[in-house]
Amino acid sequence: MAETEVAITPSELPSAAENSYIIRPNFKDKFKPAIVKEAIQEVVVEHLKGKDYDPEQAPAWCKAITEAVKEKVKSLGMDRYKLAVNVVIGEQRGQGIKVGCRCFWDSDTDNYAQHLYMNESMFCLATAFGVFFY
Repeated sequence: MAETEVAITPSELPSAAENSYIIRPNFKDKFKPAIVKEAIQEVVVEHLKGKDYDPEQAPAWCKAITEAVKEKVKSLGMDRYKLAVNVVIGEQRGQGIKVGCRCFWDSDTDNYAQHLYMNESMFCLATAFGVFFY
């Protein structure tokens, strides 16, 4: 078996991310619930407008909406935030629903936004949580 030597120049090495020592986001980089809510609303309406509830399709719709919301919120430029997106779709029969969540977070930097979509046959609650990554 022949051995070969490979020379790697410093410019070819992957650059390591440098520590920024930022422990709080700048005001312009904070998670903005109003803007995120608009983004969620656009995605949900785009995916569900004109559709009727179908229990066979609801899981696929949830997954598609979740991925689309995550990508849309990432495109808003909140780079140091970890995102968690939750979508619930159910049949609309006049019943009530309660959805709860508990989180341990920093109230100065972390936040969430949600949008409730309803039509004659279904409801959809989409929530995006933004947690600042220290």
